[in-house]
Amino acid sequence: MKDCKLTIKINRPVSDVFEFTTDPNKTPEWVSSIVHEEVNETPVKVGTIYKNQNKEGVLSEYEVTEFEKDKVFVFSQKNSTYHVKYTFTKIDDNTCELEYYEWVDEGVLDGPFTMDILEKLKNLLESK
Repeated sequence: MKDCKLTIKINRPVSDVFEFTTDPNKTPEWVSSIVHEEVNETPVKVGTIYKNQNKEGVLSEYEVTEFEKDKVFVFSQKNSTYHVKYTFTKIDDNTCELEYYEWVDEGVLDGPFTMDILEKLKNLLESK
């Protein structure tokens, strides 16, 4: 598989969902494979570098390639053909849809996200 697209409806304002998912300090709360994530600058914008460490201690770097507050967030892994795009769509004042899309330009997608991850994000956000 070269790509994976998942969509979930979250009962929170789009701005809350966007802020939470782009905050590197929050990533370990909803992506269980990540134990630490940081950025080289705030606020996040095109060119910002995210660095994360997984449970096995492997470090990865991603560069933000597209950023539009409350609408879209795209990053690409450094020295790789791997990309992730988050698209945020406002449904009403208290509900939004999050589309998670990841893909590789070459090869096969290794360990794609599952709905369980997005369900965890949804549960965290809706319990706040």
